[in-house]
Formats: sequence, structure tokens, C-alpha cells
Amino acid sequence: MNATRVLDRSGWRAAFGDYLELTKPRIIVLLLITTLAAMVMAARGIPPLGLTFWTLVGGAFAAASAGAFNCVYDTDIDAKMTRTMNRPLVRGAITPNRALAFAMLLGAGSFLLLNYLVNPLAAWLSLGGNAYYVFVYTMWLKRTTSQNIVIGGFAGSVPPLVGWAAVTGTLGWPAIALAMLIFLWTPPHFWALALMTETDYHRAGIPMLPNVHGVARTKREMLIYTLVLFVFCVALVPLHVFGPIFLVAALLVGGWFVYDAVRVLRTQEQSYARGMFKFSLLYLALMCLAAVIDRVVFP
Repeated sequence: MNATRVLDRSGWRAAFGDYLELTKPRIIVLLLITTLAAMVMAARGIPPLGLTFWTLVGGAFAAASAGAFNCVYDTDIDAKMTRTMNRPLVRGAITPNRALAFAMLLGAGSFLLLNYLVNPLAAWLSLGGNAYYVFVYTMWLKRTTSQNIVIGGFAGSVPPLVGWAAVTGTLGWPAIALAMLIFLWTPPHFWALALMTETDYHRAGIPMLPNVHGVARTKREMLIYTLVLFVFCVALVPLHVFGPIFLVAALLVGGWFVYDAVRVLRTQEQSYARGMFKFSLLYLALMCLAAVIDRVVFP
């Protein structure tokens, strides 16, 4: 059976799959959605296709580079967690040196693509977000504080800034607002996952909020963040950042997100945390869509 398993994982297809897994592709998709949303908002319609293509390719390379760096640095703790113990570096499918070279190549490629085919501001914003994720979140905060995902969440807020800068060459309030939305969204999104994998984080020695300060406090803080996020999104309308379409989404989609947090707080069933985690992904997609439609319909 072991021989069969090794045989199944041999060849270029297996190698391609291992390197792809190293980049954390599901996270890349999420980041590209927010990048594209900001581009459409900035253009108030469909941005130039060539610009869009190179911005998304550069953004994908940047996110892939950050994901690969994270896998290299976190190999020791990935080996202790159920959901990460089959990653390529843990299995020995890719050596740390090759993974590091792969990450560096992707990072350099991203900067060059964005700098010369998009614009320097987009390139430097993307590079700054990557550096923050690797050096501040991965190498410092993740293993030292239970607020790791709160402070480290800034890295995930950078793609909308890159998208807006790609189209305009500057920064604008709608992009900053979307970045702030992502920043506030990250803690309840990630803590919902942490509630589902609390023992994993404890075993790996990662000071996530549930295994450091307890499940009850985590649930309270999740509710607080969803309430702050709800108020923030609604406030963007009287501040004239967005209009009525965004307001409807903020009330309905944001209201359901708060309701999910209330249900998680009031029950011990893990299924509600899992449900909130899944809805949080839909929440971000719907809020980005609402922001895009609002900017296009109400210029």
C-alpha cells in the first residue's frame, strides 16, 4: 500500500499539484476577488482587459509567494495540525530550499509584472502587503500573541488597494473602505475556523484566541467585531462613500452575519461555528459585489 501511495504521487502531475498546494490557491481566489472588485469600482465599469489580466496575474503571484513562504516557515507547526499535516513540505514532497526558491521567484515575478506592466504604486503596495504577511504575521505575531489574526489581518486588506491603484495610479476612499471592511471581517471569519480546530492550534502551540483565552471570550469578541463591521458598513453610506445598493447589502447580509455570531455565542454546537465560517466567505463576496454595483450604478 505504501508503494502504491508513493507511485500515485510521482510524476509531473503530482509535482505540479504539490507546488500548487504550496501557494494556498483558495486564499488566492479570495484575494483576487477583492482586487477585481476594487478595479471595477475605480473604473466605474470594466477596466482595460490587458491591465486587468496583468494586475490579477501579478496579484496571484504575490499571494502565491506569501503562501509558499508561510509553508516554509511553518513546516514544524503544520506537522502537528490535522488540517495541515499533509502539506507538501511536511510530507517531504518538496524540500525547504526548493520551496523557498519557488516563493522568491514568484515574489520577484509579481513585483516586476506589476511595476512594468501595471504601475509602480500597485507593485510597491503588493510587495508591502507580502512583506507584512511574511515578516510581521508569519514570523512574529502568529506564534507570540492571541491577537495575531487581528493585527496580521492588515495583509489581507491590501489587495483592494492594489486593484484601485492599478486603475487610477492613486488611492481612493472606496478602496480604503473595502480594505477596512476586510480588516474587520478577518477576525470573526478566522476565529470561526479556530473554534472548529481549537485542539489543533493548542497541539501546535499557536496562541489562537480560543485556546489562550477560552471559547466564551472568543465568541464574545466575534460578536463585537461583527457588530462593529455592521455599523462601519452602514456608516459608509451617509459618509458618501457608497450608496443605496451597498446600504441594502450592509443591512441584510451584514445583519445575517451578526445573527450568525449571536447563534455561535448562544450555543455549544460546533456546527454553528462551521456555518458562520462558510457564510463569512459568502458575506465578503456579496459585499464586494454590492460595492461594485453601487459604484457603477450610482457614479
